[in-house]
Amino acid sequence: MFDKLYQEGAALIDSPGEVKDSAFESDNAAGMAFGMTRWPLPEPMRMALEQAACAGDAGEVPIGAVVVKDGVVIAAAHNQPRALCDPTAHAEVLAIRAAAAALGQERLEGCDLWVSLEPCAMCAGAIVHARIARVYYAATDAKGGAVEHGARVFDQPTCLHRPEVYSGMGEAEAADLLRGFFRERR
Repeated sequence: MFDKLYQEGAALIDSPGEVKDSAFESDNAAGMAFGMTRWPLPEPMRMALEQAACAGDAGEVPIGAVVVKDGVVIAAAHNQPRALCDPTAHAEVLAIRAAAAALGQERLEGCDLWVSLEPCAMCAGAIVHARIARVYYAATDAKGGAVEHGARVFDQPTCLHRPEVYSGMGEAEAADLLRGFFRERR
């Protein structure tokens, strides 16, 4: 991922956390670089957030998911439990179903799932059974999440498959969508 130098503002970065510009070396106790702009969201996360916005526009909780195989988006979905009268119609489950149909197989080995919110226990179970290789989620969910909160499904000794997990990309955008959605309903 960091094969080439990445130029962000005036800083050159060639590995996570390694800044190659003394202009960003400061006495900041936290080691943060002032003036550095944030990196753009990866396209799949941007698409997951767009799906989440579509869910919100339809009156569903704004959560979106995208499945990627070999750098190509093969499925995208958003929450639809109300529209489909199906309590299992979470974005992740719908995206996994669509990806499996697109590939003509139930196992999604080598696929990445990008989702706007930490998956719940049901969705984490679907991720395990689909053999998703990597899960990227934007915002954490202390109340309903089951990856780094609650059941911590992937950490259980009985878990059949453990995907790589990455969180935080697009967290502010996802949290804003959720806060705005629930604010309008209170």
